[in-house]
Amino acid sequence: MKPRYPAPTPGLAARRAALKLLDAVLRRGQPLETALHAATQGIDKPEDRALAHAIAAEALRRLPDLDALIDGATAKILPEDAKARSVLRIALVQALALGTPPHAAISTVLPLVDGGPKRLVHGVFGSLMRGGATLPEHPALPPHVRDRWSAHWGDAMVAAVSPALAAPPPLDLTLKDPAETARWTDELAGTSLAPGHVRVADNGPVKGLPGFDAGAWWVQDLAASLPARLLGSGDDVALDLCAAPGGKALQLAASGWRVKALDRSARRLERVAENAARIGLPLDIVTADALEWAPDGPVRAILLDAPCTATGIFRRHPDVLYRIGEKEIAEMAALQGRMLARAVDWLAPGGRLVYATCSLEPEEGENGIEALLAARADIAIDPVSPDELPAGISPHARGWVRTLPGMLAEQGGLDGFFMARLIRR
Repeated sequence: MKPRYPAPTPGLAARRAALKLLDAVLRRGQPLETALHAATQGIDKPEDRALAHAIAAEALRRLPDLDALIDGATAKILPEDAKARSVLRIALVQALALGTPPHAAISTVLPLVDGGPKRLVHGVFGSLMRGGATLPEHPALPPHVRDRWSAHWGDAMVAAVSPALAAPPPLDLTLKDPAETARWTDELAGTSLAPGHVRVADNGPVKGLPGFDAGAWWVQDLAASLPARLLGSGDDVALDLCAAPGGKALQLAASGWRVKALDRSARRLERVAENAARIGLPLDIVTADALEWAPDGPVRAILLDAPCTATGIFRRHPDVLYRIGEKEIAEMAALQGRMLARAVDWLAPGGRLVYATCSLEPEEGENGIEALLAARADIAIDPVSPDELPAGISPHARGWVRTLPGMLAEQGGLDGFFMARLIRR
């Protein structure tokens, strides 16, 4: 007689993958998207992989609040890296934020722990459910992030982060032809906050939206579209350094520039090429490291969207709140400084370079530009004027642009970005 084994718990694989994702982010410091492939090995259904990602991402959005509930229901505080804590996070976020029935939320995670921890998890979860536990409407920030951003930007900015963190942002699209803004705003049932921009509710797969197959637009947050807008139109060569995933290169090509799109990742450049083919815009794609490559001669337009900590895109990637600290910020700022110093040397007299980072850390924005200006008498800021920006976004008195949580909040907000337009005198 064949031995009988218990049937696998339905939904267990997705919860196990979510547990692996939390471990990858919180213990190993991996980006959530990078860890997703390995964590979901053996899961065939796309919906199960998506569920694992959704559980982990929502748990990261709500981590301080989930931990406060757990700590309030245990006689002895669980270690930060205890499996029981992570399993409780997964169960609670499903029941309290994702609409999973409590019995399903707990039954699908209990097989992830054995022995005493299983009884502990079951008991804490049951106690919280019976006590009517809830999560706050607006998630709390991790204390170290709250303190850092408060010191840089003030308490009002920190207060604006929590509602921005509460849910993934709306979907922004950049149009190939800004003259068709009204048409696509209507067809996509969206709103437009600038020429060539449409914001839509995220109601399904991007590929199913009108205009995708026709190459009428690509996905790009409104803030991320501003740096390329600051270079305007032209018919000369424009360098897009660190070009992947390619949205800014496409903007430049749509504005008439002959774009050389450079990135050191051949894999990421494949996506750039795919998007360029779908949109129908020519790009000269180069696989190279901007710290080693150099153009044949001086150029008049450069876009440097530098590698950064990406803390400004916490709405989409809440894992940055836990992976990034002072060490990572300092390392990125040093890299950016080297890239910026090298790139301005390539500018022809009168040429312009737009420097940008999707970071909320001044070390990766304002401080780096001030250091460059102090070192280079031939480089100056070309001030951005208010009429170059969407309503609700204003240039800084120094002439650069800083977007922060809270801006355009009533319209759905935007990512945190820094950008400065420089000119070689």
